[in-house]
Parts: sequence; C-alpha cells; structure tokens
Amino acid sequence: MLKVEGLNVRYGKSHVVFDFSVEVEDGELLAVLGRNGAGKTTTIRGIVGLLPGASGKVSVGGRDMSGWPAHRRTRDGLAYVPSGARCFQNLTVDENLEIAAHANGNDRSWTKKRVWELFPKLEPLKNNLAGGLSGGERQMLAVGRALMSNPRVMLLDEPTEGLAPVLVQSIGTLLGTLKSTGVSILLAEQNHQMALRVADRAAFIEKGRIVEVLPTARARDSEVLHRILGV
Repeated sequence: MLKVEGLNVRYGKSHVVFDFSVEVEDGELLAVLGRNGAGKTTTIRGIVGLLPGASGKVSVGGRDMSGWPAHRRTRDGLAYVPSGARCFQNLTVDENLEIAAHANGNDRSWTKKRVWELFPKLEPLKNNLAGGLSGGERQMLAVGRALMSNPRVMLLDEPTEGLAPVLVQSIGTLLGTLKSTGVSILLAEQNHQMALRVADRAAFIEKGRIVEVLPTARARDSEVLHRILGV
C-alpha cells in the first residue's frame, strides 16, 4: 500500500535522513522506533511532503506521489496526524471534522457519524471549541479529522506524547481498531512498549538511517531494545 524508496531529507547543508526505504502492506502497522533525535519526525514529515529538502519516491497503492505538495497527497489517500494533537483551536470539534471531509465514494467512507461511533466521548463535545479540550480529547479529534479524509494510509507522529498512562493504553487500542478496518499505518513513536503491542513490524532508525526492520516478536527482544534503543 505505502512504498517509500530512498527518502533523503536535508536541511540546508545538513543531511538528516539517509535512504529511508520501507513498505507497509494493506492493514499493516509498521512502527518507526528510535531514540530522541534519531530522525523519526523528520522522516514522517518528509513522506507527507512537508519538507522542501526531501527527495525520493513515495507511492500509495502504486500511485507515485513524489514531488506532490502535502495537501494533494492527503486528497489521494495519505493522512497525517502530527505530534502534539494539533487541532484548529478556534473551531469547534464538529468544524474540525467538517473541514477535513473528503468522500471516497464507497459505503465505508468515514463520516462524522462513524467518527462519533469510534470516539463516543467526542460527540457531546461537538459544539465545543477544540482549544478547550483535554489532551486525550484533542488526540481523538486529531485522529478523527485525519480519518475524515478517508485515507488508505495513516502516518502518526508520537500520538502518545504528553498523555497519561491510561490514555496511552487507549491510543494503543485505537490503533488496533484502525488497523482492523484495513487502514495501513506508519507510526513514529517514542513509547516502544505501546508501539510493539500493536505493530506487525518495527523499523529501527539511528541518526536518520534504518538499522533493522524486524517482526514484532523479534523486535521485543531485550537484547535488540538495549542495543538499539538503550533500554
């Protein structure tokens, strides 16, 4: 579904991400794991098309998106949930969802009704300004807004950042639910324990380079985690 080939990202003269190449199959969750500063966020932003210093090939369902601006990639099936649960704070919950709505023409299109079913706590807040929501509620809204674009692939950057442990567990459950709907997921995450509970495979990166891609069972090995993540 998602294929990234030879992604390189530069900030001016600084080369930050080196030849990042992965494939994410239909309904698969691939976790990108690494220490702070390893290049996880830069990699995700490069795939989305937000960094002018990025090069390489990005395709979704065989459709080459290389060189496309981020908004066009979103319209063609690539959704992005940035870190920090960012929402339009001066818009209501309902307006945040409406602004991202993009029908895909089939019976399984994501609608506000489906988002309310996935996040029942959000519906009573639909007329509230997003800026007044709690951190967990904003994260639900950020994911719901991404779903309203009816993506084939979702890229999530540190969705558990700043959340209480009980909400971290909820995010893990949510990711498992999304995967079951057939959405492919590329997850950049600092909380490796949560990520490895829901991921099918893990790509470990150091200093902007992939060092290993492993099935989850192998990635959980304490020797691997200590050697690559230092935990």
